[in-house]
Amino acid sequence: MWVAYSETFTKDRFQGFQMRLPDFEAWAIFAKVAEWGSFARAAEDIQLSKPTVSKAVGRLEQALGVSLFNRNSRHMSLTETGRLLQGHANRILAEAEAAEVEARGGILKPSGQIRVTAPVTFGIQHLAPLLPEFMRQYPEVDIAIDFSDAVVDLVAEGYDLALRIASLADSSLRARRLCTVRLLLVAAPAYLDAIGGPDHPRELEDQKGFVYTNTSAPGKIRLRHRKTAKEFVLSQASRLRANNAEGFLPALEAGLGFGLFPEFMVWDGLKSGRLVQALPQWEAPAVALYIVTSPSPLRPVRVTALLDYLVRAFAHSPWATKEECESLKHLK
Repeated sequence: MWVAYSETFTKDRFQGFQMRLPDFEAWAIFAKVAEWGSFARAAEDIQLSKPTVSKAVGRLEQALGVSLFNRNSRHMSLTETGRLLQGHANRILAEAEAAEVEARGGILKPSGQIRVTAPVTFGIQHLAPLLPEFMRQYPEVDIAIDFSDAVVDLVAEGYDLALRIASLADSSLRARRLCTVRLLLVAAPAYLDAIGGPDHPRELEDQKGFVYTNTSAPGKIRLRHRKTAKEFVLSQASRLRANNAEGFLPALEAGLGFGLFPEFMVWDGLKSGRLVQALPQWEAPAVALYIVTSPSPLRPVRVTALLDYLVRAFAHSPWATKEECESLKHLK
């Protein structure tokens, strides 16, 4: 009875209606144009003519009934709708590329552009020096890096991966923990000598230091004693405030204050003796270095190549706590 009714309903309700599959080619081309920010560069990347690329995007815009790009003779940018849809287009393209790689037995050669976001100081000091060797190994892969301490939306803004140094909150994103990053309370030896070598964090509350403002509670440092496990929240008075800790280093090494820094930023100064740990029996909660990607387990082969390369490279960083490295996991 249900089958007969269903058939009759289908014929009556949808007579003359033709189901239309999504224009997957147009979605993939839109993803490439959004990635490059240029019809001409996208056409060169995917080896199609510029008119073909332009027609595909126009075809998609007509099907959707909205504009995806703002265009004039000198500039092109994504519309608000275009930005919202870019993540969907990137996933369509990535899953198609991953399917092709699997079908070809993984022999597809990495090529195309990878979009990366990384913290400013860490990215410049520790990511950038690793890239020349990767670029030599994969000459057909291009990399676009946004150095920023802001936490961006990978999917919405079209990034392939992010490097993050944090205690990650729950997320649908996928993350690979590379190593632990200790946060160290440090100062120049002359500074600690001048204030009398403090034994307890409360002795530093009368001293002005360097306050990193890109946190939820600037100037609040939670410390725990290594032996007694007692905790103390140090409230810093600021001599210098900034949203990037690298800006503190000249004044720090000049003996003008103290502050909490990630080990990768001060390990060389500690090794040379220009800096020393203040209150070595007290420690701040550690964070970790992660590579973060979109929720989909499918990704272009070029992205997988960079992921694998960075995992190997950071395993040998001189400041990294290697024993805490873990395998790929999905954040719950």
